[in-house]
Amino acid sequence: MSRYNIGIDTGGTYTDAVVIDMSAREVIAASKAITTHGDLSIGVSAALDAVLAQVAKDFPRDEIGLVSVSTTLATNALVEGHGAAVAVVLIGFDDAMVGRSRIASTIADTHIIRVAGGHTHNGEEVCPLDEQALRAAVRNAASNVAAFAVAAHYSVRNSSHELRAEKVIREITSTSVTRSSDLSDALDAPRRALTATLNARIVSKIVALLEAVRTSLSNYDIAAKLMIVKGDGSLVSADAVVERPIETILSGPAASVIGARYLSGESDFIVSDIGGTTTDIAIAHNGWPKITDAGSTIGGYQTLVQAVDMHTSGLGGDSEVITDYRGNVRLASHRVIPVCSLGSRWPHISLHLEEVLHNAQGLRTACKFLLRPIGPRSDRIPVDLGDHERKIFGQITETPQPWATLIHRTSDERAVQHLLSRGLVQVTGLTPSDAAHALGKQSQWCEKTAQLACQLVGQSSGIVSANSKMNTEELMQFADRIIEEVTRKSCHLLLSRLCGHELSADHPLVAATISGNSKVGEFMLNGTTNIPIVAVGGPAAVYYPEVGRRLGSQTVIPPHSAVANAVGAATGMIKTLVTIEIAAVDDGGYVIHLPGEPRRAPTVDLAIRVAREFAEDLAQERAIDMGAMNVRSTFKLQRVDLPNVDEAHSLIAATLTVECIGEVV
Repeated sequence: MSRYNIGIDTGGTYTDAVVIDMSAREVIAASKAITTHGDLSIGVSAALDAVLAQVAKDFPRDEIGLVSVSTTLATNALVEGHGAAVAVVLIGFDDAMVGRSRIASTIADTHIIRVAGGHTHNGEEVCPLDEQALRAAVRNAASNVAAFAVAAHYSVRNSSHELRAEKVIREITSTSVTRSSDLSDALDAPRRALTATLNARIVSKIVALLEAVRTSLSNYDIAAKLMIVKGDGSLVSADAVVERPIETILSGPAASVIGARYLSGESDFIVSDIGGTTTDIAIAHNGWPKITDAGSTIGGYQTLVQAVDMHTSGLGGDSEVITDYRGNVRLASHRVIPVCSLGSRWPHISLHLEEVLHNAQGLRTACKFLLRPIGPRSDRIPVDLGDHERKIFGQITETPQPWATLIHRTSDERAVQHLLSRGLVQVTGLTPSDAAHALGKQSQWCEKTAQLACQLVGQSSGIVSANSKMNTEELMQFADRIIEEVTRKSCHLLLSRLCGHELSADHPLVAATISGNSKVGEFMLNGTTNIPIVAVGGPAAVYYPEVGRRLGSQTVIPPHSAVANAVGAATGMIKTLVTIEIAAVDDGGYVIHLPGEPRRAPTVDLAIRVAREFAEDLAQERAIDMGAMNVRSTFKLQRVDLPNVDEAHSLIAATLTVECIGEVV
């Protein structure tokens, strides 16, 4: 194994980097830099600059054997509804199957192409693929989309139509193509189609990230193996994940579990990773998180991607604070840029806020500034922008501009919302990070801007009086209410996860627990947890001591918890999984559904032997190709048999799975 590993985690707010001495099991350097969404290499390079500056000048870079990346970019894109415009080719789908896929309702701008074709459950062709119709539809859609997805009925039993459709699309366009059978072996064609569509939608984000990392590593003459964390916590080569970026959903959260185990030394625990955009909660036993076989649900999308059994909620330090005229405070599920982060870079932000406060006009939108991500790239501009959207986009620069100077009509606001959904522009707002800075609980950004933002939003909602001065008790109480809202929601998420049920926050016992009350009527609340909470992520230290107290839990916030994802990336394992289906056929014998064309076998024993040999060879080959050593294989066979029939003739269907786990060379 290599002596040193570098872990990089690119999240919605920060890009973290660590250097780990693998022989000493020690984090020897750690750093954070702002994630620069317009050009990710800027943030990655800044994080690497900072972390390499902490090690000795004679640090042997040629002994860095692995650079591993985790990211929440894919997860955040799905949670926030961002992504490229795509087309999905549905082969052999009827109206009901299209409806069950929910593609049209959940990803409204997707071009849906339906053509004849598909196979039966035995892998036999229903009818030939209609290539003529496919070519015409692809040519028509090509200029309006950035990627294609392909899903065929029963393609997991015979993928030939998906393979042929992919070839046709590549002959006509130069865009990426996602085949559903590459992502899942599940028979559920509608969900496979949705999974493939989501995958195609986020390809460009993972490609951009890996390009950024490669660029930064080359600048430092680091020639180490480059890998990325998948959603199940295992590592995969960077080249292999480019066509299947959806496997990186929950990459950051999975890495946080591995990092939490490494940093805390705990084996059985519940981990809560709070970042800028999301809070991710999972339970680990024997040091490894449970994997959900049903497929991950992210941002309301039910995918078929196997990943850690983790609950992801749109709650983070950068969640937008929403108030109303009745003085209510709530947190939106989407992320905005904290106003205080801009105030630390652009002095005119505080000057503008002071002017608005002095004039007492435009208070509701005073904290909203529009700007492009740092280092915008022209090739990221979606092809489907309308003229008005392009006009608004042209007025927005890398320097923050007040919302009120750009947005004058409803059509302007609609255009900005579309640009936001594409990730082309960013917007600021009041966040818990601002509240924490106003209270002195965090200090990396501008405290004055944070207090001005709290004053403006509080005053616009009647929560803070118009004659209130800065630093007054009234202002601090408003900031405390925002921190309390994060604390309560964090308690609620953890309590539900610990109980294994979605609990209503309105139930008197739940409401009392998450609010820190010890008594409901004459009933005393003294519940405790039987496993500790390991809290990681940048804002963890602000909220989780109180969260642990309210839940009666031992709370561990380990050293380097703010960069736990990067630590998990650097200390992960390679894992490959191959699944083969076997089914009895009416005319006798068995069909083995290998990738591509299925094979036949006359007996159960032969079918199982052929499937097992193929799966073991393929799983080990994939693991070794990715640089694994000390590979260990496990074999699992699930059978469906007729009752009261001898085993040699009773098999109806079987699923054979081989898993290989190995260390990185």
